[in-house]
Amino acid sequence: MVGVVVQALRKSRIRKGDTVVVITGRERGKSGKVLSVDLTAGKVIVEKLNIIKRHTKPNQKVKQGGILEREAPLAISNVMYVCPVTQKPTRVGIRRLEDGRRARFSKKSNETFE
Repeated sequence: MVGVVVQALRKSRIRKGDTVVVITGRERGKSGKVLSVDLTAGKVIVEKLNIIKRHTKPNQKVKQGGILEREAPLAISNVMYVCPVTQKPTRVGIRRLEDGRRARFSKKSNETFE
């Protein structure tokens, strides 16, 4: 059963660099750019959203310890792609182009992007 869930998440239409809007949860209605996508966990990290405070001791990487703020992961299912044409949340589909390449398109405006 777990393999089925992981396989379904690997087909995520959201990629690094996309603009997304949060559709549920504490950050609902806010939008930002995707910094990273973890398909095995089904999570995305969105720029300046879902900020958490991390208590950190000084070490080699972080010379100054203290309370650091950083983005926490959100579930992929809780974000939607923002269409570049209409600037509204939309579902994303995939279609074949004439040269055989695959391209994503907005289901709301039917516009191909990449």
